[in-house]
Amino acid sequence: MHQDSILAAKNAWQEAEAILVGAGAGMGVDSGLPDFRGKSGFWKAYPPLAKMGIEFEEMANPYWFTQNPSLAWGFYGHRLNLYQKTKPHRGFNILLNKFKEENIPMFVFTSNVDSHFQKTGFEENQIMECHGSLMHFQCIEECGQPIWPIGPDLLLQINPDNLLAKEPLPSCPQCGSLARPNILMFSDFAWNSTRTYAQRQRFEKWIEKFKNKNLLIIELGAGTNIPTVRLTCEEVYQSAGNHFIRVNPGESECGLKNTLSLPMGAKDAIKAISQNY
Repeated sequence: MHQDSILAAKNAWQEAEAILVGAGAGMGVDSGLPDFRGKSGFWKAYPPLAKMGIEFEEMANPYWFTQNPSLAWGFYGHRLNLYQKTKPHRGFNILLNKFKEENIPMFVFTSNVDSHFQKTGFEENQIMECHGSLMHFQCIEECGQPIWPIGPDLLLQINPDNLLAKEPLPSCPQCGSLARPNILMFSDFAWNSTRTYAQRQRFEKWIEKFKNKNLLIIELGAGTNIPTVRLTCEEVYQSAGNHFIRVNPGESECGLKNTLSLPMGAKDAIKAISQNY
């Protein structure tokens, strides 16, 4: 690890007047969540799907909620249970302390659907979840019921042998039809984007407000497989940012000028940059 890069990152962190945090799957992996990248990683997490030969892109599809609701909720319920039980790592708290104790304006742009930033204590109005949230549901019949948050103690009963969720499956509080996660899936034309659209509007206003400040963009664990977070962070840096730090153990390279690359995990990088060891 180049100490020069860490030192430069520390200086950027200390001098920042506003911080945009971009967070991808690597941010959650450091909390102990599984990495679904690649067929082997996904099937290791879901042996019943390996037996059936179903890959991630195939399973993360709204098709299953009409064709096999128990399997659909077995898959998403397993993830929901995992997110509910997992404690966000120390890096989340360091970011929150920077915002609260030093009064540094901060916004989070994340592709993660685990709501771990909210769980740590970040406010709803300072987060954009570009792929939605597993902690919010929508009605599959689109009956007019707005997106609703789940209860903090909701856990689904799932048979580990076949990944089928047990009844009762989550349902719409208005019409009683089957509920689904408010997540943007593959081939998903029924995703209710109203919550994420409102988040995007707040995000754009925030960037507009702080674009003339010393704005630091720190990107944590966002890979090239689904590059939404990387592209967004680069775009903000080019139009409004002063400093850009890309943190990723395997894909830390960045072709833009005057950027810092830290080939390490999100938690370790946040600790090193903030001098919290």
